[in-house]
Amino acid sequence: MQGDPAKTVMYIQHGGVKLAVLSETGKEAIVAIRRSGDFVGEGCLAGQSAYTATAAAIAPTTVLVITKNEMIRLLHEERGFADRFIAHMLTRNIRVEEDLADQFFNFTEKRLARALLLLAGCGDQGNPQEVLPKVSQEILAEIIGATRPRVNVFMNKFRKLGFVQYNNSGIHINATLLREVLRD
Repeated sequence: MQGDPAKTVMYIQHGGVKLAVLSETGKEAIVAIRRSGDFVGEGCLAGQSAYTATAAAIAPTTVLVITKNEMIRLLHEERGFADRFIAHMLTRNIRVEEDLADQFFNFTEKRLARALLLLAGCGDQGNPQEVLPKVSQEILAEIIGATRPRVNVFMNKFRKLGFVQYNNSGIHINATLLREVLRD
């Protein structure tokens, strides 16, 4: 939870987690979505005394909790683990820069298309998911800094154009078509 002592690093083995920040006025903002293979809470390794965001599962999730001291030991003694962690942190840094540029320069429609592609894992090494777990339009709106009605308009547009389909099993992504939104 935001404000709790930062004493552990969490590794998401399966599922997904949203990171949300609550302002002093009570407004919540989703600042990131983390998926299987990601770490959460690594700020404690850099001296952060309290967590700056609250992590909450957005799908059935399994998390490995690693104490700060154990994480430091692993980074010093396990070269393969250290390499994986450094690669993760560099990738995360690039993603944060891209997210910031996306927020500043792209219209809502492009931000939504990019968010859907990222949630599906398009652009990651390995196979992207064709079906996202149920993600509410409210969460999508918070991720891209828009309103839920605005997201609804674009999701309906994407559905009519064949970019996405949604039903009880989740959101089906047609990554090839959705990339066209980003290309325009």
